[in-house]
Amino acid sequence: MSTDDHLPRKKFAFLATVSAVLWAFLGVRRRSDYQKDIERLNPLHLMAVGVIGAVLFVVGLMVLVNWVVAKG
Repeated sequence: MSTDDHLPRKKFAFLATVSAVLWAFLGVRRRSDYQKDIERLNPLHLMAVGVIGAVLFVVGLMVLVNWVVAKG
């Protein structure tokens, strides 16, 4: 196999990880999807994407608040 054969699988795994974390942030996830995530996703990747997502969320809120305060 060439290295190109692994690219779609890695991209899918990354998108699946991001999707799982976004659904977790919303608090809406079916049990069957949760079980699938446990079986196929790497917990370290989930934690890394979760931390990055939380940081981006906080930074986004800070930018929004500074923008609103500067307007007023």
